[in-house]
Amino acid sequence: MTDVVMPQMGESIVEGTLTRWLKKPGEHVERDEPLFEISTDKVDTEIPAPASGTLSEVLVEEGKTVGISTVVARIADGDGAQPVTAAAGAPAPAAAEPPAQPQAESAAPAEPAPVEEPSAPSGPLSPLVRRMARENSIDLTKVKGTGAGGRITKQDLEAFMAREKQAAPPSPPALETAPPPPMPLEAPAPPPAIAPLPPAGQAKARVEPMSTMRIRIAEHMVASRRTSAHVTTIHKVDMTKVARMRDRHKADFQARYGMSLTYLPFVVRATVVGLRTYPLLNASMEGNNIIYHNEINIGIAVALENGLIVPVIRQADEKNVLGLQRSVVDLATRARSRQLKPDEVQGGTFSITNFGSFGSVIATPIINQPQVAILGVGAVEKVPVVIDDAIAIRSIMYLSLSFDHRLIDGALGDQFTAKVKQVLENWSEEVL
Repeated sequence: MTDVVMPQMGESIVEGTLTRWLKKPGEHVERDEPLFEISTDKVDTEIPAPASGTLSEVLVEEGKTVGISTVVARIADGDGAQPVTAAAGAPAPAAAEPPAQPQAESAAPAEPAPVEEPSAPSGPLSPLVRRMARENSIDLTKVKGTGAGGRITKQDLEAFMAREKQAAPPSPPALETAPPPPMPLEAPAPPPAIAPLPPAGQAKARVEPMSTMRIRIAEHMVASRRTSAHVTTIHKVDMTKVARMRDRHKADFQARYGMSLTYLPFVVRATVVGLRTYPLLNASMEGNNIIYHNEINIGIAVALENGLIVPVIRQADEKNVLGLQRSVVDLATRARSRQLKPDEVQGGTFSITNFGSFGSVIATPIINQPQVAILGVGAVEKVPVVIDDAIAIRSIMYLSLSFDHRLIDGALGDQFTAKVKQVLENWSEEVL
């Protein structure tokens, strides 16, 4: 018998919400086959089975939030469907029926009146379902849940949206038969100072609970600001040499390896040199002790639909530009498809956030605890600069280093960033 536990998806994660079971009690599972989905402040992801066998017991139902290392299910070795179904079936009614009345009562104060209608879901909603409903403006009272205890699942929402889409075509003709073009010319437009009134019956605001991920992100951002004495230093970097090398090789790079060559692996490579030169930036603090990490594990911030996750490139100092680009693409792709493993978001010693990919030039990132610094990368832009009393067009980027002033002095923070800048401005390493 193998216990299945709630994994720890990052050093600071203490709990997770089990949003969906991908297997039913009595079904056979293979080792590393997706078993259930969880939601934390770091990521919504699928958790693989730790062993092959039969899912004999489900101890935590969908929608429940439990602490890390909590046993959520058990897998029996080999086949054992007979005892499995009995073991798994026994707790289900007890877990579903008694809480139904209290849950409906406790939800009443926080939800608008329509939720009290009989068609409202009887059990807690997973963060994934809440997010899908919010993003697609779905009235959950109109969705029939097919999950345990009448819960609304992701599949229920997808089916509801498919039905709504099929029923949608009649609406465009109504828009086309709106007042003819001459009407706006005859009727004067309302004064600009008067805001248009909302349609009749439409509320002026909507209240909904934050997702588990959003709540935890908020908590950790505030905790980081409260823990570390944040200081940010900003350096301007001439990326012209890197830009020219990238332009020279990007077509070949795409043809050979099937992925784009971005600026980020160059920055990661230069950061590794900086961390080797100034190892205190690669350290962390524990009380009054400084922990010097022998490995350089770079966390790369990846934006998700409803939050942020920082998967880790392990032994980043052992990879060249090609290896780093592969790692960045792989981690980012699997983060967005919820395929990251628990250990891939742990053990980071330094973090990089590339807000330049969204067009931002300068920002002041918040330190990813328990690390002591984070490097922000701005967009690379061609701008006129003065070189030897002459104006030239150069590819310029800003680096923003936020560091913990409890451990890192301003001089050291600037020396580290200047080292990263020096490597980038004098780039000579080939990429192919």
